[in-house]
Amino acid sequence: MGFAVLGIMSGFLGIVKKFKVVTLGCRTNQYESQGYMDQLRQMGYVQAEEGEPADLCIVNTCTVTESADSSSRHHIRSLLRANPEARFAVTGCMAERAPEAISSIDDRLKLIPNAEKEHLLEHILPEEERFPEFRIDTFDGHTRAFVKVQDGCNSFCTYCIIPYVRGRSRSRQISDVVREVEGLVQQGYQEIVLTGINVGDFDGGGKLSDLVRAVDAVDGLKRLRISSIDPDEVDEDLASAVLEGKTTCPSMHVVLQSGSNVILKRMNRKYTRQIFLDTVEKLLKKNPDFTFTTDIIVGFPGESDLDFQDSLEMVRQVQFAKVHMFPYSPRARTRAALYPNQISADVMRQRKSKMLRLSEQMAFQLRDRFLGRTMDVLLENEEKDGWIAGHASNFLKVWIPKENHLPNTFVSVFLEQNEPEGLKGRVL
Repeated sequence: MGFAVLGIMSGFLGIVKKFKVVTLGCRTNQYESQGYMDQLRQMGYVQAEEGEPADLCIVNTCTVTESADSSSRHHIRSLLRANPEARFAVTGCMAERAPEAISSIDDRLKLIPNAEKEHLLEHILPEEERFPEFRIDTFDGHTRAFVKVQDGCNSFCTYCIIPYVRGRSRSRQISDVVREVEGLVQQGYQEIVLTGINVGDFDGGGKLSDLVRAVDAVDGLKRLRISSIDPDEVDEDLASAVLEGKTTCPSMHVVLQSGSNVILKRMNRKYTRQIFLDTVEKLLKKNPDFTFTTDIIVGFPGESDLDFQDSLEMVRQVQFAKVHMFPYSPRARTRAALYPNQISADVMRQRKSKMLRLSEQMAFQLRDRFLGRTMDVLLENEEKDGWIAGHASNFLKVWIPKENHLPNTFVSVFLEQNEPEGLKGRVL
């Protein structure tokens, strides 16, 4: 008897059970949580509504910063209070790094290590005899679907706990990824984002460029993006795959972290600021509409005023479409936590404010270059004051009057205004 039939029978018997899944942190966590939700639905479970008690709660934690730890603990405690009769599974990177701290919150919590993430339901529902395959069929609340292609990291950057809690790099097979993307496209998803902990390490029966070309060939797919990559990993073959693909988007999240070569070396990053700039130039030379987003850490131990100015200068030069800015957060077991010259909270706040202000100014200047242009926009679920938002292929955010327009549809937009929240235009 299939899982769908079992679910229908459970409904008739009045024993449908409810679940809640809370996800913190990265896109890889988001993918994994979606896998749990899709499995549970096939088993006859239904997602609990807001304020409705659940029979099963899953928290997928993050530990990349102290703020992430705090948020993970907060969500666990909130769910425990609101769902006194539920079973609880806690997984993710905080559960891996600090299991005692989580176990001490409540003895109802069952911790599932990252290595067992794909078998989480087998651990928390041992009475069940069969479980659906761990994969995603949809991506709740999103018009683009993140597909996990790789996990773990071999880099051991001095500030990062992730290699210790996610393990060494490992990849899915290209054929497996393509099969999952084909299913998502059949479900109506037009944009796919290939994601992982360190996507540049992909080696699942081929290189990342081979994976990009294979997914690019999926019938019905309209857009393909790579979630995050280091600049030294954008070799000629990958650049060609992105620049010459039929669905690949002219945008990339290329990780900077610091514009200072001194700090990059102390971080144990494998590139220099010049390698980063060369990567940007290589892509812009072939497509001037190409845009970039990035991650930057401010306040890394020993970061001088001059080092910080180097980071600001990189933001000025590249004009990122968006900067994800993180104040440095010491993580136990990492080398940087033991470095001298830790930056004070006051200096950290000042640098954070300057970086945010400049990155917004540069993103505004970048968008100015596209005024008067017409671009295809894939509308998403974000709405505000009678406007609906989407993104152009190069990841510029665009707003249009809502009228009768629906998410997950393409519209051709003439770009007329540049606002702090993005470009505004009219549909042609």
